[in-house]
Amino acid sequence: MNTPESVKHTKWECKYHIVWIPKYRKKSLYKDLRQYLGEMLKDLASQKECKILERHLMSDHVHILISIPPKYSVSQVVGFIKGKSAISIARTYTGRRKNFTGQSFWARGYYVSTVGRDEETVRNYIKHQEEEDKRIDQLDLF
Repeated sequence: MNTPESVKHTKWECKYHIVWIPKYRKKSLYKDLRQYLGEMLKDLASQKECKILERHLMSDHVHILISIPPKYSVSQVVGFIKGKSAISIARTYTGRRKNFTGQSFWARGYYVSTVGRDEETVRNYIKHQEEEDKRIDQLDLF
């Protein structure tokens, strides 16, 4: 689990917990789109030599635990993933083929936190996020 990655002359272990939301926090990540996005995020990350170690797509936000090589910045990778996934969503789900000017699926920012020795805690948090949200929603009913 905590074994460093390596290339010829470098050993590294750079893991990040990243969260981002759809534009206007619309609850738009449902069924078909959710499954499509899950695989697409993995494919896009692998294009930048990254590995998504854990992921969970909620209806109104995305959590991922990702390992990013030191030659890429976090903002490069997140920008690439959000940009390419927005274009793919526009093509697949809204029927757009070109001219994506002004089209955006994701909100501009994101949250990032480095993951060190508490990797297992972050993994559990991402896995059980949905159940915790449902539990809190139940408490708000009363």
